[in-house]
Amino acid sequence: MSNKPTIGFVGVGSMGWPMAALLHKAGYSLQILDASPERAQAFTQEFGGQVAANGRALAAASDIIVTILPTSAIVETVLTAADGVIAGLKPGTIVVEMSSGVPTITRKLAALVTAAGAELVDAPVSGGVPRARTGELAIMFGGAPELLEKVRPVLNCMGNAIQRTGDVGSAHAMKALNNLVSAGGFLIGIEALIIGKRFGLDPEAMVDVLNSSTGMNNSTQKKFKQFVLSGKYNAGFGLDLMVKDLSIALGIARDTNTPAPFSSLCREMWAASAQMLGAGQDHTAVAKLSEKLSGTILSEK
Repeated sequence: MSNKPTIGFVGVGSMGWPMAALLHKAGYSLQILDASPERAQAFTQEFGGQVAANGRALAAASDIIVTILPTSAIVETVLTAADGVIAGLKPGTIVVEMSSGVPTITRKLAALVTAAGAELVDAPVSGGVPRARTGELAIMFGGAPELLEKVRPVLNCMGNAIQRTGDVGSAHAMKALNNLVSAGGFLIGIEALIIGKRFGLDPEAMVDVLNSSTGMNNSTQKKFKQFVLSGKYNAGFGLDLMVKDLSIALGIARDTNTPAPFSSLCREMWAASAQMLGAGQDHTAVAKLSEKLSGTILSEK
């Protein structure tokens, strides 16, 4: 019989599925909850664990609860509904909020969880679906140091770089700002490729040069050839979710009275791309906005 804590895992979407699978492989007993009961059932059929009837039942059976959901609004509903997680929390339970959330909402939810005799920390991730599958995510942690040590064995199953950013809510702020930097690097890189192609440079050769030069960034290394020049646009992170994260980052700028003109333009370009392309697009498809503006197509495939 395992002496490991039982984990309630809420959200087995594109990121949550491989993360929960790694926890199962590490020997943790899982309680699974998802907006799609069919998807939760499919997970337990493949990996084991038990489908929880609702958040209250999941909390009553769990020692640590992980949430990884599309928005803070959904997290709030999962936690505070009449049959939600807070209604079933056991004293001392730690809720690990791994979504990309709004810091102010996260802090409000943390206060509600504390009032129920438990603790909530934020631990958003970076690395996308490929690194979720291999357990090599970067994990930001907002919460007391002693809480990090309690959940570190669980986080170590899913990530190989865990950094505490401060008190609860700080990790969600950091995640939004990380994605702001990533989004800006993607856009400027795509514009450079288009300029180069119109000049006569080969985009694939440009990516190789960037990756051995000071223009290198995550997008030049892991996105341009793989998902843009290939014409696949299937990195596994939604365009709508990137716009959400950029909006969170700009909200933090407003709340702190920080002028952010370049960040604002970046967010508007991503939002314009989402409007132009419609729902269900991968975030790498944002390149199509720059292609349309220039009349130049990067992918020949």
